[in-house]
Amino acid sequence: MIVVTGATGNIGRPLTQALAEAGRQVTAVSRHTAAVPSGARHMVADLAEPAGLKQALAGARALFLLLSGDLHAAGANPADIIGEAAAAGVRRVVLLSTQGVATRPSGHTRIAMRALEDTLRNSGLEWAVLRPGGFASNALWWADSVRTQRAVAAPFGDVGVPVIDPADIAAVAAACLLDDRHAGGVYELTGPEVISPRGQAEAIAAALGSPVKFHELTRDEAKTAMTRSMPAELADDTLDILGSPSPAELRVSPDVQRVLGRAPRSFADWAARNAAAFR
Repeated sequence: MIVVTGATGNIGRPLTQALAEAGRQVTAVSRHTAAVPSGARHMVADLAEPAGLKQALAGARALFLLLSGDLHAAGANPADIIGEAAAAGVRRVVLLSTQGVATRPSGHTRIAMRALEDTLRNSGLEWAVLRPGGFASNALWWADSVRTQRAVAAPFGDVGVPVIDPADIAAVAAACLLDDRHAGGVYELTGPEVISPRGQAEAIAAALGSPVKFHELTRDEAKTAMTRSMPAELADDTLDILGSPSPAELRVSPDVQRVLGRAPRSFADWAARNAAAFR
């Protein structure tokens, strides 16, 4: 059996579906009751309380570990989840980390994630680590304004990064969970090309078949909007990357191709598949 945490999100849902379609027994874990793909069983558990995972982990051979941001708050100890997995007899853990562990190693969140990577490496379990860059699905922040105003507002309109389709992250995760060849792998995951917020708006317009206006926000305007749903430190961190990506953050990684044997999906492909969210 394979346990998937964050199973109702942009990565966990397609991962759960892929594993179930591959004929694997899957336990889909989320904080709240939710529908999950056919063939999987659902369990409610809060990863902030690792002992609550014991029932979900019983009999599992592998775990996909996706942590929510609040697990990096003061007093949180996500390493306990790895301890619970080892105690339950789990053999393999695939951890969703972040590209920033390598490209911007300072900062509370990335320091905590690197410590968790190190805990996993030293756990005695089989492991793989996924380090994605920016997500294509972050464009869903604009869904309401596109639906109501046919407009996108974002900072740094012409500064791009190679955003990754979450479905590709899920596909790589599935490969790492199922294929022994990926044990001990650290995979940096990006999309196939650098694309700016203005370019993303154009791709959404093409998917909708109607124009979408682009309005460039100042950094302060963007931070004000972002801090409604995230800590100010994380907002500043995100804006630093979006406004001045390093050469490493602009690099298109070969790892999706290496693992899946195909190129990563483009943002335009993501927008076409998710056009309904913007209509």
